[in-house]
Amino acid sequence: MTPERQTQFIPVKKVEEFNNIIQTEDAALFYFSHEACNVCKVLKPKLLDLILDEFPKIKTYYVDTQNYPDIAGQNSVFAVPTIIIFFDKNEYIRKSRNISIAVLKRELQRPYSAIFS
Repeated sequence: MTPERQTQFIPVKKVEEFNNIIQTEDAALFYFSHEACNVCKVLKPKLLDLILDEFPKIKTYYVDTQNYPDIAGQNSVFAVPTIIIFFDKNEYIRKSRNISIAVLKRELQRPYSAIFS
Protein backbone atom coordinates (compact mmCIF):
# COMPACT_ATOMS: atom_id res chain seq x y z
CA MET A 1 0.00 0.00 0.00
CA THR A 2 1.47 3.36 -1.02
CA PRO A 3 1.33 6.32 1.36
CA GLU A 4 -1.21 8.98 0.46
CA ARG A 5 0.23 11.89 -1.49
CA GLN A 6 -0.06 15.27 0.19
CA THR A 7 -2.25 17.58 -1.91
CA GLN A 8 -2.43 20.73 0.20
CA PHE A 9 -0.67 22.75 2.84
CA ILE A 10 -1.19 21.40 6.35
CA PRO A 11 -2.11 24.21 8.79
CA VAL A 12 0.13 24.73 11.81
CA LYS A 13 -1.54 26.38 14.80
CA LYS A 14 0.89 25.98 17.71
CA VAL A 15 4.56 26.72 18.30
CA GLU A 16 5.01 23.23 19.77
CA GLU A 17 3.52 21.69 16.62
CA PHE A 18 5.90 23.75 14.45
CA ASN A 19 8.92 22.68 16.52
CA ASN A 20 7.84 19.03 16.46
CA ILE A 21 7.57 19.05 12.66
CA ILE A 22 11.14 20.35 12.35
CA GLN A 23 12.41 17.63 14.67
CA THR A 24 10.56 14.74 13.02
CA GLU A 25 10.47 15.50 9.27
CA ASP A 26 13.44 15.07 6.93
CA ALA A 27 12.21 18.03 4.87
CA ALA A 28 9.53 20.60 5.59
CA LEU A 29 8.40 23.78 3.85
CA PHE A 30 6.52 26.39 5.86
CA TYR A 31 4.46 28.99 4.00
CA PHE A 32 3.78 32.07 6.14
CA SER A 33 0.90 34.16 4.89
CA HIS A 34 -2.55 35.49 5.78
CA GLU A 35 -5.93 35.90 4.10
CA ALA A 36 -5.49 39.59 3.25
CA CYS A 37 -2.36 38.98 1.15
CA ASN A 38 -3.31 38.85 -2.54
CA VAL A 39 0.23 38.05 -3.72
CA CYS A 40 0.21 35.11 -1.32
CA LYS A 41 -2.98 33.73 -2.84
CA VAL A 42 -1.41 33.68 -6.32
CA LEU A 43 1.91 32.20 -5.17
CA LYS A 44 0.53 29.48 -2.91
CA PRO A 45 -0.83 27.08 -5.60
CA LYS A 46 2.27 27.57 -7.78
CA LEU A 47 4.49 26.71 -4.84
CA LEU A 48 2.43 23.65 -3.99
CA ASP A 49 2.56 22.47 -7.63
CA LEU A 50 6.36 22.84 -7.65
CA ILE A 51 6.76 20.78 -4.50
CA LEU A 52 4.28 18.08 -5.53
CA ASP A 53 5.74 17.74 -9.04
CA GLU A 54 9.46 18.12 -8.39
CA PHE A 55 10.09 17.52 -4.66
CA PRO A 56 7.30 15.25 -3.40
CA LYS A 57 9.11 14.18 -0.22
CA ILE A 58 9.04 17.72 1.18
CA LYS A 59 6.00 18.13 3.43
CA THR A 60 4.24 21.49 3.07
CA TYR A 61 2.77 23.48 5.95
CA TYR A 62 0.87 26.76 6.23
CA VAL A 63 1.15 29.31 9.03
CA ASP A 64 -1.43 32.10 9.17
CA THR A 65 0.58 35.03 10.53
CA GLN A 66 -2.47 37.00 11.64
CA ASN A 67 -4.04 34.16 13.61
CA TYR A 68 -0.77 32.70 14.93
CA PRO A 69 1.66 35.61 15.37
CA ASP A 70 3.60 33.66 18.01
CA ILE A 71 4.80 31.17 15.37
CA ALA A 72 5.72 33.99 12.99
CA GLY A 73 7.53 35.86 15.76
CA GLN A 74 9.49 32.80 16.87
CA ASN A 75 10.74 32.49 13.30
CA SER A 76 11.40 36.20 12.71
CA VAL A 77 8.80 36.38 9.97
CA PHE A 78 7.75 40.01 9.53
CA ALA A 79 6.64 40.05 5.88
CA VAL A 80 4.37 37.84 3.79
CA PRO A 81 4.65 35.71 1.85
CA THR A 82 7.64 34.07 3.50
CA ILE A 83 8.77 30.51 2.98
CA ILE A 84 11.20 28.67 5.21
CA ILE A 85 12.49 25.26 4.18
CA PHE A 86 14.12 22.89 6.63
CA PHE A 87 16.25 19.89 5.74
CA ASP A 88 17.36 17.52 8.48
CA LYS A 89 16.30 19.89 11.32
CA ASN A 90 18.17 22.89 9.87
CA GLU A 91 16.85 25.95 8.11
CA TYR A 92 18.18 25.79 4.58
CA ILE A 93 16.20 28.33 2.54
CA ARG A 94 14.31 31.47 3.57
CA LYS A 95 12.61 33.74 1.06
CA SER A 96 10.25 36.66 1.53
CA ARG A 97 8.01 38.82 -0.65
CA ASN A 98 9.33 38.39 -4.21
CA ILE A 99 9.74 34.64 -4.57
CA SER A 100 10.73 33.14 -7.91
CA ILE A 101 9.50 29.58 -8.43
CA ALA A 102 12.26 28.95 -11.01
CA VAL A 103 15.02 30.13 -8.65
CA LEU A 104 13.55 28.15 -5.77
CA LYS A 105 13.46 25.03 -7.93
CA ARG A 106 17.18 25.39 -8.72
CA GLU A 107 18.05 26.01 -5.08
CA LEU A 108 16.14 22.95 -3.90
CA GLN A 109 17.57 20.41 -6.34
CA ARG A 110 20.95 19.86 -4.66
CA PRO A 111 19.88 19.48 -1.00
CA TYR A 112 16.81 17.46 -1.98
CA SER A 113 18.83 14.95 -4.01
CA ALA A 114 21.48 14.74 -1.28
CA ILE A 115 18.92 13.80 1.36
CA PHE A 116 16.56 11.63 -0.68
CA SER A 117 18.83 9.84 -3.18
